[in-house]
Amino acid sequence: MPQLLRTHWIPVGLIVLAVVVDLATPHDVTSAPLLIAAPVAAAPLAGVRGIIAVGVTAMIVHAFLARVDGTFGWRAGVANQITLAAVTALAVLIHRMLRRQDSRARRAQYVAAVAQRALLPRPPAHLGDLRVGARYVPAESEALIGGDLYVVQNTPYGIRAMVADVRGKGLGAVSAVSADLGAFRYAADEAEDLPQLVRRLEWALQREGGRRGGTQREEGFTTALIAEFSEDLGTVRLVNRGHPPPVLIDTRGGATLLETSEESPPLGMSDLGAWHTPVDSFAFPAGSTLLCYTDGVTESRDAAGRFYDPVGRLPHLLGRRLASGARLTPGQILDLLIQDVARHSGGRPHDDQAMLALHRARAGPVRARRGPAIPPV
Repeated sequence: MPQLLRTHWIPVGLIVLAVVVDLATPHDVTSAPLLIAAPVAAAPLAGVRGIIAVGVTAMIVHAFLARVDGTFGWRAGVANQITLAAVTALAVLIHRMLRRQDSRARRAQYVAAVAQRALLPRPPAHLGDLRVGARYVPAESEALIGGDLYVVQNTPYGIRAMVADVRGKGLGAVSAVSADLGAFRYAADEAEDLPQLVRRLEWALQREGGRRGGTQREEGFTTALIAEFSEDLGTVRLVNRGHPPPVLIDTRGGATLLETSEESPPLGMSDLGAWHTPVDSFAFPAGSTLLCYTDGVTESRDAAGRFYDPVGRLPHLLGRRLASGARLTPGQILDLLIQDVARHSGGRPHDDQAMLALHRARAGPVRARRGPAIPPV
């Protein structure tokens, strides 16, 4: 708001500058161009009444200066007055066109925001003793929907979550995101273990690639990190398919990278061969937070070309706050991470960033909100 108020003074500043230039220069030097520029500058900054007020003020100032210089005539007086009136009318038309374009852009953003909430709804804030935070930072502020995704679901086999990054951009990536989410939501409820869940995701992606055809059939793939929590939340099991490994944050803000024991290719590449699905188990103590993200975070670079390092940065971001007794919600942790990544890269991200923070509030079994376990089909 203060910046907006300062920009509103630009047309006034042009008029003042015109007066100074006219009084400080010989009589044959005119400041009329500066006065003509004032209503044009007001077009995107003020309303219709404000633009007209600037235009009328410029005309009055020009007439006064021309009288003082003794140059008010058809060439330096009346002609410039007509020009100022015409430019003011043009500025009003420009203002109205800008307003219409802005209104269309706002409607498009609203529709995109609604579509994003429908396609990628915010996960529940908590599932039993597991607190959940999610954030999505698009590479372009106008493009609210991209190829990154996250999902958290309470299933008959425990809480399961996925963070994934679909290859490609645009509507094709959005279609793949929809297919990935639908496949996960179904398979997470039906698959008894993570390898079976991954196989069902592979089948779904293969069918989707065949339906879409073209390069999406041969080159479409999804990097994914899938997590499954034990009933008491004391253990988290991970399957990493070509995705950045997550970070485990302890109660003091320390960060540990949970790397996979065996590299596996992204999902959707089963046509190239069959791969074993390694499942890695890690302790998940009470008070810990599992931080998952897409490569838009880790591939953010600073001016020297250095990649962002969550393991190196998170203790600086969180250690002092947690040591002082502060209780940070998963959402607050993600907000701090987003701000730090933006500082590192010096502005907006070059790629979409999807983030998921899963915090174990206390020990104890998770009380599922669902009904009794449904046996797999």
